[in-house]
Amino acid sequence: MLGGAWLFITVVFLLAAIIFREVPLLLVALLFFLASGVARLWARYALERVDYNRRLSVSRAFFGETITLGIRVANRKPLPLPWMRVEDEVPEDLTFPKGKTSPSHKPTRLILFNYLSLGWYHQLTRRFPVQCLRRGHFAFGPATIHSGDLFGFFQKQVSVDNLDYLVVYPRVVPLEALGIPSRDPFGDLRIRRHLFEDPVQVVSTRDYAYGDPLKRIHWKATARLRRLQSRVFEATTTVDLALFLDTRTVQMPFWGRTEPLLETAVIAAASISSYAIQEGYRIGLYVNEPYRHADRMIRFPPADHPDQLQRVLEALAHVQGLPMYPIEDVLSKEGRDIPWGSTLAVITAVPSEALLAGLTRFRRAGRRVVLLVVGAPQVPQVSLDALPVYHISDEVYWRELKAVQVTPER
Repeated sequence: MLGGAWLFITVVFLLAAIIFREVPLLLVALLFFLASGVARLWARYALERVDYNRRLSVSRAFFGETITLGIRVANRKPLPLPWMRVEDEVPEDLTFPKGKTSPSHKPTRLILFNYLSLGWYHQLTRRFPVQCLRRGHFAFGPATIHSGDLFGFFQKQVSVDNLDYLVVYPRVVPLEALGIPSRDPFGDLRIRRHLFEDPVQVVSTRDYAYGDPLKRIHWKATARLRRLQSRVFEATTTVDLALFLDTRTVQMPFWGRTEPLLETAVIAAASISSYAIQEGYRIGLYVNEPYRHADRMIRFPPADHPDQLQRVLEALAHVQGLPMYPIEDVLSKEGRDIPWGSTLAVITAVPSEALLAGLTRFRRAGRRVVLLVVGAPQVPQVSLDALPVYHISDEVYWRELKAVQVTPER
């Protein structure tokens, strides 16, 4: 019953008591009036000094993990709360097996309902398991709290605008069935790690030897000693792997997103990054789409930072399948600045002739390139140097994947 209806009934009883000169009706009218006043005051102060706190057990999780959402409500006043309804906005892409939810008017959002009552100076904590069955960046909140008088005649609501955030990393799975004797799809690291010199680190000079390129000549030492001197560079033991992830999953000129292909590509990028770092590579990531709610492209040059894998996984959680540029343009722009001894690996579900031509140019220039094709698209045939191409199966939907199967295509 609404507060206006309650007031209307009070007035009706009062008028009836006056017209019919009935004392009992007058007493009923007074009772309604007093009850209405008490109910109004109760509702007015019901949500005063009420604290609402939301807490996630972790701020980062992996696909498939279950975390805990804790909700604590405290009533810090002598007025009890006979009923309270809390409506908390939560992500639609996460699963709440023990919570009561319903769709929100906002896209990709749910409302998590909590019904409870609190005595004076009392607090209550509830915990809900949350299954992370989608990767991504998720926000919890805001929340709306409803309460009122004992009978529900008058209500009041307040909003709690604070937000909590959760990052769900993509699944990381072992790579199997590579089909390469060295068990390394990006080259034998044990052999390659000693083959490169760092052109930035000059440790000494030596006499010029026939065949030394002009860029190796140390002109200041040559002028000082009056004979040609060549730089001696420090040997590097680092090998870089630059991953280029194409988030387009449908052939041009069409637009759209094929979720199993996109998620398999993201899983492959995460798994290869984890594998490469364990094997001693410096990993880099380049994606042809920006971060969510930002204009900055997803771009991580190869580095040996201790948190590089976490950075890569967090960036992959941003991927939505909304490419801004063709992957061949990103490869052409970024590939020139990547150290010479690096491997350039492209993951795509829609290999185009332009992409294969770009990879072939890098290969003919002496760069090591690898193409990883997601799904079973028709790979264009190129008449230039053959490219190492591997196929990543998407036969099992990404939510059910336990491993990324990598098999040679040719």
